[in-house]
Amino acid sequence: MKQNPAVLILEDGSIFHGVSAGKIGTTTGEICFNTGMTGYQEVFTDPSYYGQILVATNVHIGNYGIKNIESESESIKIAGLICKNFTWDYSRQLADVSIQEYFENENLVGISGVDTRSIVRHIRSKGAMNAIISSEDKSIEELKKELLLAPNMEGLELATKVTTASPYEIGDESATQKIAVLDFGTKQNILRNFINRGARLKVFPANTPFDDLKAWNPDGYFLSNGPGDPASMDYAIQAVKKILKEDKPVFGICLGHQILALAVDIPTYKMHHGHRGINHPVKNLVTGKCEITSQNHGFGVSPDVIRENEDKVEITHMNLNDNTIEGIRVKGKNAFSVQYHPEAAPGPHDSRYLFDDFMALL
Repeated sequence: MKQNPAVLILEDGSIFHGVSAGKIGTTTGEICFNTGMTGYQEVFTDPSYYGQILVATNVHIGNYGIKNIESESESIKIAGLICKNFTWDYSRQLADVSIQEYFENENLVGISGVDTRSIVRHIRSKGAMNAIISSEDKSIEELKKELLLAPNMEGLELATKVTTASPYEIGDESATQKIAVLDFGTKQNILRNFINRGARLKVFPANTPFDDLKAWNPDGYFLSNGPGDPASMDYAIQAVKKILKEDKPVFGICLGHQILALAVDIPTYKMHHGHRGINHPVKNLVTGKCEITSQNHGFGVSPDVIRENEDKVEITHMNLNDNTIEGIRVKGKNAFSVQYHPEAAPGPHDSRYLFDDFMALL
């Protein structure tokens, strides 16, 4: 298979040369890395990655092909891919297409044949930054100028770019428990976890006013994952403030966790390089048990401000790698959230109990 020469340029001027993967073209975004050993298709289609160029630390990407029904959204959401070995051939009989065909159909630009270990070490040292990938006939100087035009992730509102265009209902129509989902970029497996537990869902666009949510008369509210800077989402923060006043159960995951924190005046911050992978250890401070978790976030909630407000917010989960906040509960309310992904597609399944906890509150 013919591949074009390709180049990766980071915001700090670092340059890596490789070959094209996917569509021939040019793309920009914030560079990040995921340490998962499997589940690349679920990662590519996770809306939380919108606007980001992904470095896959696993050496082989594409070796088991693409199966259409295993996507977490209707399309690829990453802005570009960086990997060591981009495998066109695949051996999985259930796969529908090769990763190359998939990328071409989805207009996704990538680069392979680069030292991903070196790139990841660089990001861990220097922090998240914008990057550009190109497999077109463009000069380095031309690409550097194009990279300067890429927006900074801090302050960037992206949830409205990936949310549903209009409300829709799913799940058993005769279900007795109704959950209003604020879709900031929800993964499909989150919705499946609620449906499998007997809930009826109505999924609303990210910027839906509270009165429209309340009009459906749900038994509880779910705040989904999604991309971008949570502090830029004043529309969501204000809606959640009103939801909390209604005093019905609330559950948030990832971006939803950050929005819940902001709704009770706990600020968020941009992390040095974020958490992305399926092997992050988290301790449940309530039970004392530890969980291996799936994570994908570049922002966090302020541990200092939470500890200054222990009268209204309880820390329920802690990251054992760096002591960042992984879960909170709003005191006096049936409202809780976690920074990681208990639906975990790809796995592990250590944290599925959180869906049961929320259903019990309903």
